[in-house]
Amino acid sequence: MPRKVQRTNTISIRLTDSEKLDWELFAHAAGLTISQLAREAMNRVKVTNVGDRAIQMKRTYQIAKIGNNLNQIARWANTYTNTIEAVEVITYLIAIEKALLALASTKGSE
Repeated sequence: MPRKVQRTNTISIRLTDSEKLDWELFAHAAGLTISQLAREAMNRVKVTNVGDRAIQMKRTYQIAKIGNNLNQIARWANTYTNTIEAVEVITYLIAIEKALLALASTKGSE
């Protein structure tokens, strides 16, 4: 049987009456104490520093620009579907899509 963890440290926060009530209701609905709720919520939070956010925003902007260009190319390819050039462009679009999916799956691991 697992041994109960002895928690001896306390953190306090200031809340309005309304905020405190929200916390109490939320914890009660989840079947948790407020302390348990806070610990579980803390385990789900991902903290990023300002530099990470700036890099992520720049990366998102660049991917959006690429997406806009790809939409223009796809529109052209759909307009000229009977030409050899369109087939070649579509082949490249598929390769670009795969590369973008691979880039997106890295989730900023640089």
